Amino acid sequence: MKMQAAVMSKLGEPLEIRTVDLAEPKATEVLVKIKATGVCHSDLNAFEDATTPTPSILGHEGAGIVEKVGSAVTGVAPGDHVALNWVPYCGTCEYCAAGTPNLCESAFGPMFDGTLLDGTSRLSIDGEQAYHYSLLSTFAEYTVVPEKSCVKIPKEMPFAEASLIGCGVSTGYNAAVRAAGVTPGSTVAIFGIGGVGVNAIQGARIAGAEKIIACDIKPDNLELAKQFGATHAVNSLDPDIIEQIQALSSGLGVNFAIDCSGNTIATETAWKATRKGGTTVVVGAFHPSKQVALPAGGFHRVAKVLRGSFYGDSQPFRDFPILAKLYLDGKLNLDHLVLRKIKLDQINEAFADFHDCNAVNVGRTVIEFD
Repeated sequence: MKMQAAVMSKLGEPLEIRTVDLAEPKATEVLVKIKATGVCHSDLNAFEDATTPTPSILGHEGAGIVEKVGSAVTGVAPGDHVALNWVPYCGTCEYCAAGTPNLCESAFGPMFDGTLLDGTSRLSIDGEQAYHYSLLSTFAEYTVVPEKSCVKIPKEMPFAEASLIGCGVSTGYNAAVRAAGVTPGSTVAIFGIGGVGVNAIQGARIAGAEKIIACDIKPDNLELAKQFGATHAVNSLDPDIIEQIQALSSGLGVNFAIDCSGNTIATETAWKATRKGGTTVVVGAFHPSKQVALPAGGFHRVAKVLRGSFYGDSQPFRDFPILAKLYLDGKLNLDHLVLRKIKLDQINEAFADFHDCNAVNVGRTVIEFD
């Protein structure tokens, strides 16, 4: 079939709206009509990354309607509404068997190669192969994805909000609820108040934290954090940030600190602001050339936990429906995460916003399709 898609033809150059050929889904694959897709900072990273194969179709936060399924698909059927998971898993490796499918490695080879799970592409332009992104490629009218990328959601869930569940919402919320294990009455500090950080705030709020301290360098982000449940705000540039956090947490430091910034200095600060026996969770991706420096003296005596969390320890088939229900029950604020809605041919405007220091980045621009 032919469709319209935003194509990355060359590194760093504006995306082009082009006619793309999409092949039929194979046995374990699903054809989805995209109804909405968020524009995430990870898409910008791929747009500027020389290792991204071209031509490719970016996009990995999507929701839509199942149009057709392969012969071996049993989990979804035509007409189902789905949110898309960009980390499908095999279901049989040791990580999957242990209940940590977010650590399954099966998707990463194809993901980096720009193919689907069998190492081939369903995309072509003028007879030449085009590449997938994160096995989803949602900047298009339709997509073919693995069955394990399709998670059914209630039909009353609006597509714009549903599209965000697949990445930023699930990562942030579950970083607090699953990875950190925030407990009722606890104190929590969240570093990096962007599309992931505000959802870590929401996760901490829903988990029953007593104090939620938002930490960021942008005053506007700190103010917006209060809409999502932050009880206090501290500017990360303040030289006494650790003392401020300790003063808000009985002088001891927080029970849980969650770093969503991808900045090693923020991680070091989060660790120092965590009390003895507390937990520091790192969600943001560091630049590979950076290192985290922690004080070695007395390290064994403080009994703190420092851990990374990929995808917020999400299990999509467990967690996406929970997030959808929380939204429909009025407990999870997704409406204010949709900063604006655009059409596909406006996509380069959304990419430009990432470079605008004055643009609000607590949320997503969402592309909607008819």
